[in-house]
Amino acid sequence: MGMKDQFQDKSEQWQEQAKQKAQQAKEQGQQRGQERGERGKPREEETERIQREEQDRLDLDYDA
Repeated sequence: MGMKDQFQDKSEQWQEQAKQKAQQAKEQGQQRGQERGERGKPREEETERIQREEQDRLDLDYDA
């Protein structure tokens, strides 16, 4: 087996490992999203509230 073949084999191994790690990270992210489920809603409500307050302040600035 030549050096080129060895490098190619090693490269293919690394690519496969990278694909596996990416898949694992994706699955973990999906699991966290499912676990968060109901806990994610208060964050959304809080974000919406903050956005409304900022919009109200902006509207007041332009009214003055």
